[in-house]
Amino acid sequence: MAAGMSNILLETGTNEVEILELFIDEGQYTGYYGVNVAKVLEIIPLPSNIMRPPHLKGTFAWGIFNHRGKIVALLDLAAWLKRPRAENAQPKVLITEFNSTITAFLVSGVTRIHRATWSDIRPLDGYAEGLSDSVTGVIELDDKLVFLLDLEKAIGDLNPQLAISNPVQPVGHMVVGDFEPIKVLHADDSVVIRNTLRRRLEENGIFSVRSVTNGEEAWSYLTEAKTKSEAKGGTLSDFVDIVLTDIEMPGMDGYHLCKRVKDDQYLKSLPVVLFSSLITEKLVHKGEAVGADGQFSKPDLSLMQFMKEAVERRRQTVQ
Repeated sequence: MAAGMSNILLETGTNEVEILELFIDEGQYTGYYGVNVAKVLEIIPLPSNIMRPPHLKGTFAWGIFNHRGKIVALLDLAAWLKRPRAENAQPKVLITEFNSTITAFLVSGVTRIHRATWSDIRPLDGYAEGLSDSVTGVIELDDKLVFLLDLEKAIGDLNPQLAISNPVQPVGHMVVGDFEPIKVLHADDSVVIRNTLRRRLEENGIFSVRSVTNGEEAWSYLTEAKTKSEAKGGTLSDFVDIVLTDIEMPGMDGYHLCKRVKDDQYLKSLPVVLFSSLITEKLVHKGEAVGADGQFSKPDLSLMQFMKEAVERRRQTVQ
């Protein structure tokens, strides 16, 4: 199965997603998990050329191997989830690309690719004890629960440098607006990302952040802001200056949220910035198709300067 070459073609902005279902054989129990097909380059048998250098940190780091001329880290997904994995004569390895990094994940096997919508995916809400830090949502597929994995957290646990940190350059001072903070509506289903990014954005006083957990909540806030600003004779900037959104979120994804904003005559002037591990050269066209003003791959915080400049331009235009 070549997961990155599915025959299912999804139109961007329809709130649909392809989920690769995989499993971990624990012996007497089989756990089923899902990952976004957009992150998977290919699926291969366990390589024979794996090296295990002593300096490779992380109890779930299986080793490293040469794949198509690149040294790739192989992570044991079961060990990361703190689950047992029965010995399997034919385990599979997922070669993935996200956060501008190629990483491999060891699993017991894969089943199939499912087509679903983000509205079918629900937050974990106590479905599985001990999985809340590693799972972003749950969906019922073929009469079984499939847990969507937070692979970004796995590589962040292995290498903290791949997590969100301080911006490389200071953002500077506002040119327009006389110190009026930029009102950011930020949507991300990860509480860690929401809290960390809010702290980074607000630390110099330039940004003021309202955080929501998914695209549905963001859209609800925007439509309410639209109604209030129209009714009171104000402007949309009384409530929000820019939208910053993840792509993968239960309920409504970032592509669909962006498309809704850009299709709305009142809201379309709002800059929308996509901030996601899915921003790669191969996938940037998807954001362009829904009218995104900017696209940045996690954990690239150079987006802060871009956001400031985008809002400055909009404020100058509406004056």
